[in-house]
Amino acid sequence: MAEDWTDRHVARWKDHWLDLGFDEEVEAVFTRVTRVARYLRVAKTAAVAEVGLSDFEYDTLHALMIRDTPGSASPTELAQEVGVTGAGMTGRLDGLEKAGWVRRIPSVDDRRRVIVEVTRSGMEIWKRAMEIRGHAEDDLAEALTDRELATLNRLLKKVTVRSEEREG
Repeated sequence: MAEDWTDRHVARWKDHWLDLGFDEEVEAVFTRVTRVARYLRVAKTAAVAEVGLSDFEYDTLHALMIRDTPGSASPTELAQEVGVTGAGMTGRLDGLEKAGWVRRIPSVDDRRRVIVEVTRSGMEIWKRAMEIRGHAEDDLAEALTDRELATLNRLLKKVTVRSEEREG
């Protein structure tokens, strides 16, 4: 197998940090995970730019579309999922509404509340970005056999569960 950036990184540092308990395998695993994540972030940014969205517009539409109630949420729910303030979400929704990608409608349960719904054009632009983004993911996954992909998924799930437990 060809040498990658992480192999060179570990080789450069392995003899320098012995007093820190430097474990080559641990360093290599998480450095590779970080590099893959960075590659996918860059691919996402390129995908959303290609369809004419900004990152925050895509992130807001994405949060709206991947809910248990796809395409529908309160502004407060969206703000919590995206990690912005209520005022920040209001600004995002103003822009998305102006572009015709979402609309605000009164709640049927409580007319004082507002529900955000994705529009047909909002769904279409999100799907186009998702398709382009998905190609980058599929391209990386093609480096593995189906069995290797399943094994990697199982192993990463174990690490993810541990990280979620540690987060509280």
